[in-house]
Amino acid sequence: MKLKTIPKSYEEVMAMPRAKHRKPVRPNMFFRTLMRVASIPDLAVTDFSCNKIGMEKLGKNEPCLYLMNHCSFIDLEIAATLLYPKSFNIVSTSDGFVGKDWLMHKIGCIPTNKFASDLHLIRDMSYALKTLKSSVLMYPEASYSFDGTATPLPETLGGCLKLLGVPVVMIRTYGSFSRNPLYNNLKRRKVKVTADMEYILSPDEIKEKSAEELNEILAKNFDLDYWRWQQENGIKITEDFRAEGLNRVLYKCPHCETEGQMKAEGIRIHCEHCGAAYELTEEGTLRAENVEAAFTHIPDWYKWERECVKKELLDGTYHLNVPVDICMLLDTKHVYRVGEGVLDHSCEGFHLVGCDGKLEYKQAAIASYSVYSDFYWYEIGDVICIGDSKTLYYCFPKCEGDFVAKTRLATEELYKIEKAKKPRRSKA
Repeated sequence: MKLKTIPKSYEEVMAMPRAKHRKPVRPNMFFRTLMRVASIPDLAVTDFSCNKIGMEKLGKNEPCLYLMNHCSFIDLEIAATLLYPKSFNIVSTSDGFVGKDWLMHKIGCIPTNKFASDLHLIRDMSYALKTLKSSVLMYPEASYSFDGTATPLPETLGGCLKLLGVPVVMIRTYGSFSRNPLYNNLKRRKVKVTADMEYILSPDEIKEKSAEELNEILAKNFDLDYWRWQQENGIKITEDFRAEGLNRVLYKCPHCETEGQMKAEGIRIHCEHCGAAYELTEEGTLRAENVEAAFTHIPDWYKWERECVKKELLDGTYHLNVPVDICMLLDTKHVYRVGEGVLDHSCEGFHLVGCDGKLEYKQAAIASYSVYSDFYWYEIGDVICIGDSKTLYYCFPKCEGDFVAKTRLATEELYKIEKAKKPRRSKA
């Protein structure tokens, strides 16, 4: 899926009016049916099936909050099928509205900037649930999984559930990551896709539990290892491109510890510095070809990279400083290409300078628990996105190297470090 971008000077973009907030609308039956029909081909190809658990507890016309894990575009097609013909609004990333604002609004989408404080979001969700009497679909992980395991959930999610006070239903998919993982530029493989649709929390249960207890319940429901699932279920990925792009995730060699020299092609990944090579097998394991295996399970390798980043942060040696092309988003008409700059990320947080010094933006380490980073974003390139509820800055690295995954890991670990420094408020 492509996104329309146009060049514009930084001064012109800053002089433009920001998009005005609009309340969500209840999607009518035509648009619900349109989404359902558009989903048929992909779900037929994947032989989709669903197991419903405890759904008899949900009233026939009772609005609820649907929470869903997020691995690929088929997730939305699954939701459109499972929820039909019921009305539901969808919490969507704001860049998805670019060039199709009218359509996105009509199908009930609620825009929000990922990993940025958004005061309107809870109000809009509450309005949809209580005024429009429409359910709300939310992907709380906000970003596709890089390594096939769960990504962090916002700490505010438990409190959000208490404010909304409606039943919570979990839609957990299996096979959508294996079918077209993000690192592989979402190339499709032949994999059956299934889902569990489970009623997990009633309004009374939400009321009696603390926000922290609710967060623990949600974390358990989102905890999943898709590589392990593939192996335990005997799923074979036979495509000869299955390892392409895996270097974006496994960017650091566990043998020589060199970064940015991993290269993945076909079914293999190797280090161009020391030569260590692995094959990604049809079963989803790593088979060492010319070294003693450091890892056979991709999430274990990624977890090791996280620990390496954490050590750099604690030692004060972590530092990203990379030239970037900069795009900006502040309305739903276009994404604006405003020029070049340098993105710096350190223990202090993000610092972006560009457009001949006219643009300068700082984002503190404690500002967000993660960062919107993506591979091959809208077919433009790998991106690191920072910003706030008013303006987003999309930074596309101009030099060779795999920066996106490490930056996400560093942001998440730095947030934990900074948060641990703050004194906990005692409970009265």
